[in-house]
Amino acid sequence: MRSASADRYLRTAIIVGLFAAWEIASRTGLVDPRLLPPASTVFVAAANLLSTPVFWGHLGTTLAQTMVAFIIAVPVGAILGLIIAENRYVSEVLKPLVFFVFSIPKSIFLPMFILAFGIGFGQKVAFGVFSAIFIMMMTAFAAVDSVKREHLLVARAMGAKLPQVVRRVYLPSMAPVLLEAVRLAMIFNFTGILLAEMYASRKGIGNQIGLWGQSFMIDRLLAGILIVSVLAIVFNECVRAVETHVGHWRT
Repeated sequence: MRSASADRYLRTAIIVGLFAAWEIASRTGLVDPRLLPPASTVFVAAANLLSTPVFWGHLGTTLAQTMVAFIIAVPVGAILGLIIAENRYVSEVLKPLVFFVFSIPKSIFLPMFILAFGIGFGQKVAFGVFSAIFIMMMTAFAAVDSVKREHLLVARAMGAKLPQVVRRVYLPSMAPVLLEAVRLAMIFNFTGILLAEMYASRKGIGNQIGLWGQSFMIDRLLAGILIVSVLAIVFNECVRAVETHVGHWRT
């Protein structure tokens, strides 16, 4: 079996190879450098952006909105999912509705959020929560179904109250499953925040990416996309670290 370090080297080699192919294709004219500037040019543009206080202001706005929405969406979605899945009648009524709403592209609801909340901080947070909460609810449904019935029977037979059952039985059993969804929720949340910023905003990375695209500033556009991609990877790996830490609860 390959070691973890070998896998990391392989992933690094693939990434380096992709950037090298990008650089060569642009430098040799295989692709129009006006449409796809060389990777080195994009890296320089990213470094220039990161050296300006204005960009850090936009980045801070996006990160603040993302984290507030994430902090709200994850526990609220998990709790609502637990409440709905725990009650058989409520589950039969509301589960189909949750799946129905989740299947609808969230972007079509964005004008409604703008009308309700304006274009400020609250609107971005609300839309981020709306984008992420359904994945947490649906995963909570599946997580509740994964809890061993005998554990619930034993806890209730010993007189455990609902808060104790949730803390001692549901939470340890559901945590690994929910953490797998937390990574998806973060991506949905982050995507929703960026979309809301691109659609109607005065601040944020999404707003800047939209302006660069409209102005045909391709090097800055790609640099912004590169920075956003790195942020998404960092978010994902942070959640993965927590998931690994509590993975022993699965047993």
